[in-house]
Amino acid sequence: MTSKTVVHVLRHGEVHNPDKILYGRLPGFRLSELGGQMAKAAAQAVAERDIAYVVASPLERAQETADPIAAQFGLSVAVDDRLIESANWFEGKRVSPGDGSFRDPRNWWVLRDPMTPSWGEPYKQIAERMFAALHAARVAAEGHEAVCVSHQLPIWTLRRYIERKRLWHDPRKRQCGLASLTSFHFEGAKVVGIGYSEPAAHLVALSPGARTAKGA
Repeated sequence: MTSKTVVHVLRHGEVHNPDKILYGRLPGFRLSELGGQMAKAAAQAVAERDIAYVVASPLERAQETADPIAAQFGLSVAVDDRLIESANWFEGKRVSPGDGSFRDPRNWWVLRDPMTPSWGEPYKQIAERMFAALHAARVAAEGHEAVCVSHQLPIWTLRRYIERKRLWHDPRKRQCGLASLTSFHFEGAKVVGIGYSEPAAHLVALSPGARTAKGA
C-alpha cells in the first residue's frame, strides 16, 4: 500500500530588523517579539497534526520558528543547510523598490539578468536543493507529517518548480506570507496536492511592513 505523507514548508516569522536592510544569510537576525507570536500561531495550527519530524534552515530566525513546533511534539529540530535563504549580492544593504537602488547605474550590472537571476543564487539551484530537502523530510516522516522551516524565496521557488511553472517571477506576487504553511501532500514519492494557509495572518496585519520584510 502506498504511504501518504505531508510535508509542511513553513516560512519563518517576522524578524527584528530596525535598520531595514536585506539581511539574507547574515547571522544575528532573530525573530521580533511579534515574530515569536507568529511562530506560536504556526505551532498551534499544526498541534493536531501527525508531526513526526521537524527540520529547519540553519539561520536563527528559522530555528526560532521551528522551536515551538518541535517542543509541543517532544521532538528536536534537525538542521538542513538546503533550506537556507538564497544568496543575494545586495545582502547587508538597504535596498527596496522605490528607494532609488534599482535606478542607480552602479547597480545595473548586477540587475542585468532577472531570469537567472544575476544578483543572486540561480533559481534552478534553489529549486533543486529545496526539492532535495523536501524529499529528505518526506522520507524521515514516511506515513506521517513533517515541518520544514525555510524562507520566502526558496519556498516560492520550490512551489513553482513542482507546479512546473517558470522559476523567474514577480516578487510582489508570491503567495508566501510570514509564518505561512505551504503543504505538499505525497502518495509515495509523488506530490499529489499542494495546500496553503496563513495561521498568523492576524498577527501579520499588526505589522505594516511585514509582507515586504527584507531578507525574508
